[in-house]
Amino acid sequence: MTVTTKPRSIRLLAGFFTVSSWTLASRIMGFIRDILIAAFFGAGPVAEAFQVAFALPNMFRRFFAEGAFNMAFVPMFSKKLESGEDARQFAQNAMAGLASVLIGLTLIAQLFMPWFVLAMASGFAGDERFDLATDFARICFPYILFISLAALLSGVLNSMGRFAAAAAAPVVLNIILISAMVATWALGGNVALALAWGVPVAGVGQLALVWIAASRAGIRLLPQLPRFTPEIRRLAMIAAPAALAGGVVQVNLLVGRQVASYFDGAIQWLAVADRLYQLPLGVVGIAIGVVLLPDLSRKLQSADEAGGRHAFNRATEFALALTLPAAVGLLVVPQAVVSVLFERGAFTAEDARNTAAALSIYAIGLPAFVLQKVFQPLYFARENTKTPFYFALVSMVLNAALAIGLSVQFGYLAAAIGTTLSSVALAVMLYFGTRRMGLAAAFDDRLLRALPRMLVACVIMGLFTYGLEWLLSDWLVTEGLRYLALALLVVGGTSVYFAACLMLGAFTKQGLRNVVRR
Repeated sequence: MTVTTKPRSIRLLAGFFTVSSWTLASRIMGFIRDILIAAFFGAGPVAEAFQVAFALPNMFRRFFAEGAFNMAFVPMFSKKLESGEDARQFAQNAMAGLASVLIGLTLIAQLFMPWFVLAMASGFAGDERFDLATDFARICFPYILFISLAALLSGVLNSMGRFAAAAAAPVVLNIILISAMVATWALGGNVALALAWGVPVAGVGQLALVWIAASRAGIRLLPQLPRFTPEIRRLAMIAAPAALAGGVVQVNLLVGRQVASYFDGAIQWLAVADRLYQLPLGVVGIAIGVVLLPDLSRKLQSADEAGGRHAFNRATEFALALTLPAAVGLLVVPQAVVSVLFERGAFTAEDARNTAAALSIYAIGLPAFVLQKVFQPLYFARENTKTPFYFALVSMVLNAALAIGLSVQFGYLAAAIGTTLSSVALAVMLYFGTRRMGLAAAFDDRLLRALPRMLVACVIMGLFTYGLEWLLSDWLVTEGLRYLALALLVVGGTSVYFAACLMLGAFTKQGLRNVVRR
């Protein structure tokens, strides 16, 4: 009997399409979820209370799930898998240790939940949002246990080259939350409570999905008492520094949420704006992270300086070619985007205006967010994790100073200003830090030639989109026609941008085909 295996490049390509397809589906479903939340609750106390309650387990998730823990667990598990050691027992011990920590954290959180809520949004103190957020958070917090164990099992599956179930798991969350809201509304029940209870139920569903997939793959993990073996202690020691680095990002989010909590409706406005600019960021970031940047890391580690430089420049070119027009579009017509997608039900015209103001600020930082993903592997490929961490600390301090210091003058928008400017500062620091890395980190002639042409194309697209919005102004406020008007804005602006890029020579038709094909 002959066993055939697919070449590594084919498996990686298949994995890329699996992960990117499911991730895009998850973001679209999350987008629909947020549209429904806005329609049912607007930017009122219930919406803000749920945003804070849902953010609590997701904040800790960055440490215990796909963040620090998995960054340490996956390489160790993969090594055991390849060497023929008992990878299943290692995963079993890791899951037991992780579960014990999370159960303890969940019990502590239930006891001290009011303090947890104040740590997230001290502006809630003394009004109805505080009690609502505390009640919702007690319901939502057990999600951290289920999603973290699901993330561990996802790491197991990805290490084995099985991507589908792990990539599909996030979709389960959004399907359950959407179904809970719609079904409860149809039955005349309490939609807010259904939404909150849907979170831990979704966690169980996500865990069940990946547990079944892992069992079918031969890694059947069962509950057991924790055993803190030398390997598990080593796992904890490796995960600790990564947790500190992840903490920087969480502090930035925490500062913005704290500032927003002192302005009624602001947490919901910022959450909706965040969802909108995260959509292009997520799609571009996945393509870069899964396809282009691993290629860069391999070339740098094999001392292929010319190949590394080419991969780095093409990653930068790809990122900017897609991110710059998205940023310009969100900056030029934020009101049209927010109004058409979210202004309905309890989400008023004033909510749409306030959200659009935050979105326009986030849009300015969108290229910087993506460029961080391009610059960081230049450090990681050289096993230099300290320098990006120090830069992140500086960015964190800058974010806090701006968000808090500007809140008196700019209100809730100070949180968006802090996030954007600190992200730009981080991208700039990462860039100048690469100047000592030689030719492999230098921009080539092709990129230096394409960049100004892409910027000119963005200006042309921005002017066209602004003018088209003016022409379609009546349609944008007419029920039924406003969806067509937004589609015309998006398709028209995108078409003009790529046509301008081709005419200006920012890239060729063949080059565009190659990027899409990759």
